[in-house]
Amino acid sequence: MAFDWLDYLELARSLEGQANGSKTPEACFRTAASRAYYAAFGYAYQYACDYLGFIPRSKPEAKSQDHGRLKSHLAKRRYAVSVKLGQLREWRNDCDYVPDLTALNLPQVVATAIAAAEYVIHGLPKPKTP
Repeated sequence: MAFDWLDYLELARSLEGQANGSKTPEACFRTAASRAYYAAFGYAYQYACDYLGFIPRSKPEAKSQDHGRLKSHLAKRRYAVSVKLGQLREWRNDCDYVPDLTALNLPQVVATAIAAAEYVIHGLPKPKTP
């Protein structure tokens, strides 16, 4: 059975809720932002493959290019969704790679990232089957 990318969004919400009572709130917030991105990316990737003609890279070493390629593909078809996905990726990159995020309000970033992921998902509704 295929993985349900929306489970990552539920995990992001759960981590957001646990963060303030945790011994590691920054790790919870960083991980929540990352999972919100991957919920949106995974959902949009599958949607674009199934309904928008997106053709992913087949070679494993080229798969990382699909993040930018998907955003570009969506920009031609669902521009606002593409913009949100781009914002999510920036936050995810910051949370995964930048060691000092004191300039960011992480709780606000996570809340905004979760809302952006929801926007992406709702902006790509699956066609109704007859």
